[in-house]
This record gives sequence, C-alpha cells and structure tokens, in this order.
Amino acid sequence: MRKILLGFLVFLVLVVALLAAAPFLFKDKLRALADKQIAQRVRAKVQYNPDDIGVTLLSTFPDLGLDIKNLRVIGLDSFSRDTLVYLPQLRVGLDLMSVVRGQQIDIKSVALDRPEFSVRVLKSGRPNWDIMISDSAAAAKGQDTSQVNLAIRGWNITDGRLRYEDLTIPVRLDARGVNHSGKGDFASNIFDLTSNTTINKLTANYAGIDYLTDKQVNADIAMRMDLNKSLYTFKENQVKLNDFPFSFAGAIGLPNATDITYDVTFKALQTDFKNILSLVPGVFTEKFKNVEAGGQVAFNGYYKGVQNKLHMPGYGVNLAVTNGRFKYPDLPQEAKNINVKMVVDNPSGFTNNVKVNVSQFHLDLGTNPVDGNVAIDGLDPMKVDGRVKANVNLAEALKVYPVPGLNMRGQFFVDATGKGTYSKTQMPVVNAAIKMTNGYVKSNKFPAPIEDINLNGTVVNTTGQVNDTYVNLPQFHMMLEGEPLDGRLTAHNINAPIFDANVKGTVDLTKITKIFPLDGMTVTGRVSGNVAAAGNMADVEAGRYQNVKASGTVQAKNVTYKSKDLPQGVAISSAAGTFNNNQITIQSLNGTAGSSDFAANGTVSNYLGYLFTPGQPLRGTMNVTSHNFNVNEFMVDPVSEKSTATGKAAPAKATGVVPIPKFFDLVLNSKVDNVTYDNLKLTNASGTVAVKNEVASLKNLTFNTLGATFGTTGSYNTQDLAHPKFDLGLNIKNLDFQNAFKAFNTVKALVPLASTVQGVFGTNFSVSGEMDEDMLPKLSSLSGKGLFDIVKASVLQSPVLTQISSLTTLPELKNLQVLNKIVNAQIVNGNLVVQPFDLTIGDVKMTLGGTNSLAGLLSYVAAINAPTGKLGNALNSKLTQLTGVQNIQGTDRVTLGLNIGGNIASPVVKLTSGSLKDQGKTLVTNVVKTKLTSTLLDLANKNRAKTDSSQKATAVTQQNAQEQLNLEIQKKKLEAQEKAKQAIGAGLNSLFGGRKKAAAPAAADTTKK
Repeated sequence: MRKILLGFLVFLVLVVALLAAAPFLFKDKLRALADKQIAQRVRAKVQYNPDDIGVTLLSTFPDLGLDIKNLRVIGLDSFSRDTLVYLPQLRVGLDLMSVVRGQQIDIKSVALDRPEFSVRVLKSGRPNWDIMISDSAAAAKGQDTSQVNLAIRGWNITDGRLRYEDLTIPVRLDARGVNHSGKGDFASNIFDLTSNTTINKLTANYAGIDYLTDKQVNADIAMRMDLNKSLYTFKENQVKLNDFPFSFAGAIGLPNATDITYDVTFKALQTDFKNILSLVPGVFTEKFKNVEAGGQVAFNGYYKGVQNKLHMPGYGVNLAVTNGRFKYPDLPQEAKNINVKMVVDNPSGFTNNVKVNVSQFHLDLGTNPVDGNVAIDGLDPMKVDGRVKANVNLAEALKVYPVPGLNMRGQFFVDATGKGTYSKTQMPVVNAAIKMTNGYVKSNKFPAPIEDINLNGTVVNTTGQVNDTYVNLPQFHMMLEGEPLDGRLTAHNINAPIFDANVKGTVDLTKITKIFPLDGMTVTGRVSGNVAAAGNMADVEAGRYQNVKASGTVQAKNVTYKSKDLPQGVAISSAAGTFNNNQITIQSLNGTAGSSDFAANGTVSNYLGYLFTPGQPLRGTMNVTSHNFNVNEFMVDPVSEKSTATGKAAPAKATGVVPIPKFFDLVLNSKVDNVTYDNLKLTNASGTVAVKNEVASLKNLTFNTLGATFGTTGSYNTQDLAHPKFDLGLNIKNLDFQNAFKAFNTVKALVPLASTVQGVFGTNFSVSGEMDEDMLPKLSSLSGKGLFDIVKASVLQSPVLTQISSLTTLPELKNLQVLNKIVNAQIVNGNLVVQPFDLTIGDVKMTLGGTNSLAGLLSYVAAINAPTGKLGNALNSKLTQLTGVQNIQGTDRVTLGLNIGGNIASPVVKLTSGSLKDQGKTLVTNVVKTKLTSTLLDLANKNRAKTDSSQKATAVTQQNAQEQLNLEIQKKKLEAQEKAKQAIGAGLNSLFGGRKKAAAPAAADTTKK
C-alpha cells in the first residue's frame, strides 16, 4: 500500500509539473504556428504583442488554453485605415494531444471578451472581410493547409459590438452589448447548431433613416448544418425584438462560390397589439410593462431567391393591426381605433420593383383623429398615391403619449394628398395645407419656451410638372422670451425658383442652441437682422443681380463659439454689416480667437451666385489687423495631441492637408504687429493672400524675426489634394547662421555644415515641392535654386576642416574666415547641390563644391592650391606618386584634389589627385556638374516611375468602373424584364379573371393563451 501511495504521489507531482510547465513547453511553438498561418492565409495586417500571448493548462484541462490580448486585424489597400476586428481578449481551447503530436492542431473552443467588429462593403461591392486565402489557393502555392483543423464544439462572445455598413444598398447596423454563445460539432459534416444571442442596443439605418433605434434583441436559434452541401436549415428558433417575438422557417444555401440561396419565411409568434407596439420609437421604456393595450396583429413575410452580383432575393411583408389601443396608466387619455393594413411585395428582389400598399392607417389620439393611406410602386421613378389628414390638439396628444420633460399646446392641422410619378423631372399632383395656431413648446432641456407660434401655408401642384409647384407661407410668427421673429415666403418654378421672402427679428444664440443643441459646440450671443429678398433664380444664375431685390442689415454682439476642434474659442464683441443684390459690406468686425485679437472690414460680392449656382465663385476683399496673434493655439503637438501654446487638450492631429476652397476668389490684406509661431516671434508682419481656383497666392509678405528681415512671395496649391504643392520665393537679409540652424528643420536637413558656422548671411532663393499630411514640406520632393550671400562667417572646430588641415598639413585651414562671398546653390530631388566657389586663406587658394543628401551624407570635392614648401614630407611623397614629378620640392605650387564623404559628425577626407597646374576651379566644376547630372537623371527616372504607376492605377480604376457599369446595365435590364412580366401578368389577369387582389395578412389568432 505504501508503494502504491508513493507511486500515486509521484504521478500526481508529474501531472502538476506538466500543467505548470505547459506555458513554457508550447508557447513558442503556438506563436510560430500562428505567425505562419497569418503570413500564408490572411490578406491583412494582424497586430499583436508577443508578450500578450499566454498558454495555460491548469484552468482549461483537458484542453490547452491559448490566450491572446489586444489583437487587431487591419485591412489592406482601400481598407488600410479600417480596423476589421479588435479583440481585447481572445481565448482558444486547443486539443492537448493534437498540440503534443504537432501534426494537426484541433481548435475545440473560442471565447471573445469585448470584441469589436467593423464590417463594410464599398459601393463597388468589395467587402473588407474577404481576407482569408482559400485552401485551394494556399495548396496551389505549395502551402500546408492541414496544420489547423476546426473541431469547434462551443464558442462564446461577451459584451461585443458589431458595426455593419453596406454602401451598395445602403444599410447600416450597429449592435452594442452583444452576448452570444453556441454549440455544434464542427468535426462532423452534418450536425445541429444551437445558439443564443442577446443585444442590448440594435440600431438599423436604411438610406439615412433609422428604422430601428436602440432595440433589444433575444434570439434562440437551432439549425441543421450540412457542410457537405453547404445547406443550413432552420429548425426551432425564436427571436424577440423588444417585446415582439417572431420565428423563421426555411433554409440558406451556398451552392457555389458566387451564389447564396434563401428560402425563408417568418411570422409573429403572438398576436397581441402590445407586442408590436414595443417597436415604436420611444415607447419601449421601463413603464412599458404597465401599459394597457388591446387589439390584434397579423404579421408574416418571406425572403426567397438567389443573391449574387446581379440578383437579390425577393421579399414580402404583410402587417395588419385591428382595433388596436394603448393607454399609459399615469395618463388620462388613450390612443384607440388603431387600424393598419400594409403589404410590401417584391418577388423579383430588384429594389426598383418594390410595391408598398398601406391601404389603411387610422388612429385616434384622444379625440383627435389621424388618417392616412399610401400606395407606392417602384422607387426611380416612383408612382405614389396617398393622403394624410390630421387635426391634433398638442396638449391632448401629450395626454396619450408620454414625452418626459416636454410641454406643448396649440392646434396643429395638416391635410395633404399626392398622386402621380416622382422622378428627377416629375412630381405627383400635390395639394397640401399646414397650419399651427397658438403653438407653445417648453422643454426641461432649454430655459425659455417658444411661444405664440402661428403659421399657415400651402404646397400646391396641379400638373405634375416640377416647375408648377407653388409654396406659400404668408405668415410665420414666434416669440422667444419676449423676442419676436416674423417672416413670410412665397416661391414657385422649382428649377429656377421665383421667390419673395422676408425675415425680421432678434435671435439669442444661447437659448437657440439649448433648444437645438449643437453636438460638441457652444455658441452664445445675440444676432439681429432685417432681411428681404425677391426675384428669379434665373437672374441669379445669369448674373443679372440688378433684377433681384435683396437688402438688409445684420448686427451681432458678444457672439462666442467653441468646439472640440477649436477649444480656445472665437469671440466677436461686435459686428455690423449691410447687403444688397450683389454685395455684402462688413462695416466692422472686432473679436478675439483664444488670446489673439483681430479686427476686420471689407466687401464680399457675387454671394447670390455662390450660394445658389454651382460653380460660381465667392469674390471679395477683406482687411484684417491684429496686435498679437498666437498661431500655436491652433497647432497640435503630434505626440501629446495638446496645444503647443497652452499644453491643454487640442484638436486631434489632422489626417489630411488643409484644402483651399474651390470656388473662392478672395483677397485678404493683413497686418499683424506681433505673431507667435512655434518657437519664433515675428514682428511687423504684413502682406496679401489671394485665394482663387484652389490656390493661395502670397504677395509681398514681409516680417522680422531672429534679428533678420524676411520677404516671401509664392503659392500653395491644392488642386490635386493628394499631392498639394507649394512654390515660394524667399528674400532674407542679415540672418544669423546659428539661429537659422536651431530654428528651421529644413536648414538642419539640407545644410548640415551650418552647425559649425558663426556669422550672418542673406539669401534670395526659390523653392518648390509637396506638403505631407502634417502640413510640412516633403523634403524629398524639394527643388529650387538661388544665392546665399555670406556677409560674414567663421567656421570653427569643424570636423571636416580639422581632417582637411591634418591631411594637407596646412594649419591655416583648420579655421576659416569668410567675408562677402556669394554662393550659388540648387535643391534637386531633396539634395542640396552647392556650385563651386573660391576661398583665399593667406597664400592658400581653395575651391569647394558638391552635394549632401537628406540622410546627412556628404559628397563634396575640394581643390587646394598651396605653396609646395608648406606641405609635409609624407604628403610630398604621395604627390610625387600622383604627379610623376620626382623633384616635387623644386616646384613652386601644387594643386591637391580632395573628396569629402561621410557625414558632418564623422567626415571622411581622402586625397584623390595632385597637379602642378592651378586647375582647382575646373576640377571641382567638372565633378559637381557630373554629380548634378546624375541627380537630375535620378529625378527623371523617379518621375517616370511615378507617372507609370499613376497610369497603371488609373487603368485599373477605369477597368473596375467599366465592370461596375456593365453590372448595373445588366441589373437594369433584368429589372425591366421582371417589371414587364408583372405588368403583362396583371393585364392578362384583369382581362380574363378580374383584378388579382394583393395577398392579405394571415388572419389574427384570437385564441387566448
């Protein structure tokens, strides 16, 4: 017994040791396998930290647990900025023995905590989830496709989020608080899959309209999975949307690589009106369970057909509500006599062939009836026949339907009919009247009520022609805390409207923005005006502004504005302006932006053409002055994302360049006494900026900084927003070398030799190139040329000169003094090319020229003509070898050729030639010319490659566009064929058998449970 117990203890210790050692035994192996599978099978960027991988056996025995934290999957190409999947924590259960054997690893379970999925389909139909390389494609490359096997029996998702966007439809879904669990034996080819899913908030949007908002979902689904046939059949299932339960029946199949087949029907599981009432926006609250409701509901539908590039499944929905009613227990009146009959049918699946028939809609809000009906056939063009009529006392409506914190009263009347075709050139015959009398709205969310709301108006079209639509709002009046606002409007001839309007009053922006909140923005202040306009838009489009009657005055006081992107805010203490047909005159505008002050005046013309006629420019001239302007308050540190001036949170770093508006033709004259920009203090800044055709042109812009005078002209061009360009001419006088090197990154990159120079210089230089996304010059794109006027310069303790002095044994070259020297230079493809220039140091003459790259690499040549007697014996021996002259000491002077390489901190100086002739200038000039020719050739090749790449990309885009166009043509053809079939069938049915009635909803089950 003692031996048995001892053996058992030994076995137990070994098991525990194995469990504890699992992370060390398998972690590297599993990580290597994962990296290999990702590289071979995934077309996306998969990001994770190897330190965030853990392996355990103790808590998951008998499976081996693999934990991965903060895994992110990012798409490629069009989706390179999209995160497809973010997994804060992924737990995978692996079959232990399959890991030990190492031939094929079986995945038995998957659990995700707080995952985020963002699924998108572009307008082209391309999805972002198509990232997996198929087994056949991998096998064709000779890759092993059997290393990982899905033998999943269970999976779990906790508190996830799913966002789905399909721009081809267009549909958006947002599911928050997703909890999902499922079971199924994926090791078998035929098995039952069961799952439970709950969603705390589901929002569904179609074509910009929310049809579901923050709905709750609970779904229990059982499916028969036939992996051999790729056929998935619904067995038992129940889905609950808020309190509305319904079920599915049928199957979904994947018969081939391009098609998905659907044959699905759905129906309501209960017939109480209260269940479908829970879907109405705003109704489903904590109090909903206490709502008294009655009436019956019938609801069913189908989704049947093939989905591929050309086809979508057909669908239909039937809904009937009979004698519905509901009453909140704490409100005195009820909504009753709710009767709805709706049929939606589209057997072909083509969106334009849909038919919607709401033959009946009626409800009584207390004693206030609301009636309507509508029949819609197609979408483009859309045939419409409908009417809505209501006369509602708003105070009584609130006695039926609760709106917390809202108080309303007044009589609201609407009676509108529409019949005919709606398209780009047609509209239904319309007769609509709307009226509000003694309206009053007060909410807990804003301080003052809107009172005395009175308006009446009509919209009439008797012919169905768009231009025969007449809008008449003869009176509009409201009071906001004692401030009246009145107006009127008449208009007709929609394509080129003839209008007559007037608005007069004062608006308190503080109160208005509390009534109508602006997300992320704060606005205060008061604006008053009296504006009148009458005329014909045809005159506006033709520029005949003299035929348009427009006049008015606008005044603003103490207006402030703050937002997330402008946290420092803008405050306008006062502003006054007038306008007429063609011109707005800003008489005065005074304010601050953060700590910066400004004042402005000027004129803006052609504002009517700019507002109402696409392609017409806004013209004008503005004069702006400021005593102190701090540009740093509008800049962001790229690391901390905080304001460079205050250190406080600032707008997020820009992901694109600043575009110049396309239809601006404006001139801005500015004069600023003091400007703070980055670490520079600028004074006496003045100049003109002209904006036209997406180009900002600088004219005579001058300022003082760093003890120097700066002048610039040039332009900034965003006509190609992907490659914004600039072209500047710089005129600088009396700038200190060290100040320039410390203040300007461009000088550090292009003129590294300036780091060892003391003195003053000026320049007249022109430079052009591209901006990057951070609004900084792309150094590799720079090109330019000009002069450097070295007024006075001392080169001290330079590693380059130290090596030259040591090599030539000429101590006077160790430190240089340069006076009144002009140097020619060019920037080519981001490289600085210095043309040869001469220096005289005592009886030594020196010529220098060459290039340096953005990487800081030097490639200069120097020629030094010196008395032979000054050179050391070692150098004389080398010169004898280079020149072939045995008695080198018998010569008067000699020219040395030097190559200077390396970088500014670690230069490499070599003696390359020697000559008895004074040919230094020629020697350096020839070498520099060769270097310049080579650099220009590299630039030409680079531009040619860029052009070829652009042409290739354009060809691919054109091909894709043509394929999409062909696809749309085929869709339209099939759509028209299906519509024709429906029309012929309807005609034959009418001729031989009478008109076929639309399918009615199934009869409501009145049996009580």
